[in-house]
Formats: sequence, C-alpha cells, structure tokens
Amino acid sequence: MPVPAPVPRQRSAPVAESATRSAAGGDLTLLVIEDDPTGAFSLPELPGGTGGSRVRIRSARNLTEAERLLTDDVHCVLVDLALPGGADGDELAPLRQVLRLAPRHAVLALTSSGDAERAADAVRMGAQDHLFRDELDERLLSRTVRYAVERKRADTAQRKLAESRLRAQENARLERGLLPTPLLQGSDLRFAAHYRPGRSRALLGGDFYDTVRTPDGTVHAMIGDVCGHGPDEAALGVELRIAWRALTLAGLSGDELLSTLQQVLEHERESEEIFATLCAVDIAPDGLRAGLSLAGHPAPLLTSGPGSARLLPYEGGGPALGLLPRARWPRRQVELGPAWSLMLYTDGLIEGRSGPDARERLGDGGMLDVVNEQLTAGLAGEALLESAVTRVRELNGGELTDDVAVLLLSRG
Repeated sequence: MPVPAPVPRQRSAPVAESATRSAAGGDLTLLVIEDDPTGAFSLPELPGGTGGSRVRIRSARNLTEAERLLTDDVHCVLVDLALPGGADGDELAPLRQVLRLAPRHAVLALTSSGDAERAADAVRMGAQDHLFRDELDERLLSRTVRYAVERKRADTAQRKLAESRLRAQENARLERGLLPTPLLQGSDLRFAAHYRPGRSRALLGGDFYDTVRTPDGTVHAMIGDVCGHGPDEAALGVELRIAWRALTLAGLSGDELLSTLQQVLEHERESEEIFATLCAVDIAPDGLRAGLSLAGHPAPLLTSGPGSARLLPYEGGGPALGLLPRARWPRRQVELGPAWSLMLYTDGLIEGRSGPDARERLGDGGMLDVVNEQLTAGLAGEALLESAVTRVRELNGGELTDDVAVLLLSRG
C-alpha cells in the first residue's frame, strides 16, 4: 500500500513510459490549482525511480494566484473542481474561468471518484480529460498530462485546418466578386484576364477589374487596386467593382463616375488612410478610339503588332480615390486604330525586381520589354498574359510580393 507524500511546488514527476512523451520530447510544466490551504499537492509515491523527461509541478491556491502563475512555459492546467463555485451554485465555475484564462493550454479537471457526473460535464465543457483524486498516482498523472497536451495540440491543429478551409471558401467568394465574368455580349472585342496572388499572404488582395458593354455598343473596362492586403481590402474592392458596374450601366462615365466611386469608398472604408487606384477606359462602338481616365493608376499598354507595345499618356490624370476631396479626373481621348490590344494592369506587375540579383524595379520600361518579347514570339490573349507574368516572376527571382491582375482587350 503506497504511503501518501507531499509533492512540493516545482517538484518534477518522472515519466514512466517514453510513449507518453510530448511531441517535443522535453519537460512539461503543470499548473495545479487546488483547494488546499497548505499550497501542497499530494500524490502517492511510486516505489523506485524511473528516468526520462519530467513534469514540473507549479501550485496555486486560488484562481487569482493561478492567473499570475499562468506564464508561457505552462503546458497544462489541473483545476480542482472543489474550488469555490460561482453564482447560483455553478459547480463548474472554476473550470469555466480557467478555460477563459487559458484558451491555448491543455486543461484537466480534478475531482473525487464519487463525482463522475461532474467530471464528465467538465470534459464536455472543454477540459481535455479528468482525474479522480482518490485514484491518482504519479504514473497516471504524468501520462494524463502528456496525453492532454498532445490532444490539445491536435485539437488546435484541427481548428486551424478548419479555419484555413473557411478562409479558402471566403477567398473563392471574394474572387468571384473581384474577378467577374465580363458582359461583352454583342461585341467583337476579345477578352482575356490573368490574376496571381502575391506571396506575402494567403488571402486575396484588393485588386479588381470588370468589363461591360452598354446598349449603345460602347465597351467599358476598368482595373483597380485597394491599398493594403486582406479580407477587408478585398471586400472593399468587391464593393467598388460592383458599384462601377452599376454606375456604368446607369450611363455614368469619366469624372462623374469616378467622383461617385470616391463617395462609395469614403463611406465604406474602415480608415481615412485607405485609398484605391483605378484605370477606366470606354471604347467607342466602332473600336477606333477610347476615352481614358486615371485615378493614381498606371497607364494602360497599347500594341498594334509585334514589338509595338507602348504606354498610353498618363499626364493629367487625377489622384487615387479617397485621397483628396472634390478631386477631378480628366478624360483623355486616345486613338486606337483598326487592330490593337489594350492591356490594363495593377502595379504588382511592375514593382518586382528587374533581375534576380538586381535592386532596381522592373518598372514600365522593363514591362514593355517583357510584353514585346511575348508579342514577337507570336503570343496573344491568355497565353500572352500568362507568359508575360511568368517572365516577370523569373526576373524577380521568385513570387512577387504583391498581387498581379492583368486585363487584355483586343480587336482585329
């Protein structure tokens, strides 16, 4: 019959079996919150010693002291359900408080074998396991602590996996809003688009684009970029894209449309520091000319054949949306010619490096060289865009830090 012996604060309990070691294989720290005025936690002593990693015991007399002792090096908390309860006779109030204080820690409930129902309730509430005081020994404590820690790690990993899946579903919904199907029925223009997320985050960024044909035969296209990265920026991009489509179909264009979009952004953004750049073009029904409006965005690229890519004029454009109240965005008339391709893009395409070992940015000039290479090779449409973005990544020496969105409209 083993003789009970006190286990003082910071005492270590050796592990009996290597199979119960933690994933890291190292020592673990157990914080015991016990209703014992002496502050000592008693365990029956095992005959003889066993080697291996250890479980260090840290004791707290009440929940207030436990909160102070709950440091980052604690792996598991054992809470005595005999601690004073909460209001209305809530017998699980101590456990409830510990779960709130230690959401990232494994938690064990300690009670007597005659209180099995409360022990089961503790596990249902969120404890990893329970221990009966009158059946406790050093071997059982050590094994239960290690199993609880591993179970908590597994639960955390499972939760993160579920959260990752939810984020992926959110991204898919946001992508459908940011990168919609163009409304070009009845137009002889060809449409292609390419989007590649940057490496700096898992979530979709704030790049967005759209293309619609109005009843008079005019084709309207735009591409934009909300500053920042993440779901809030992506959601704002979706709102701006939908607002642009609605306003365009309602007959607005140029300065009137951009002024209204700025009002939408000002009402929907989380902070006054949030702004968005935008490039909008409206192509005449005969396809020979277009109106161009820029709001702090790079000018489109126009090509009429192999090696002929050039940037459209960007002088006289207005500021990004959300920067200046009562701003103006002049509309410039551009001659396109009988056969052409017009490429709208976000600045992620030109902000990469010009070579794997270079410090300077690719810039507009480097992007023109890349596109002309692809045109000379006879590429067009989606193949042109994909090959150009791949080449930009190669020059950068890997994935670009920012999202890249590119839209291509072609005629002839």
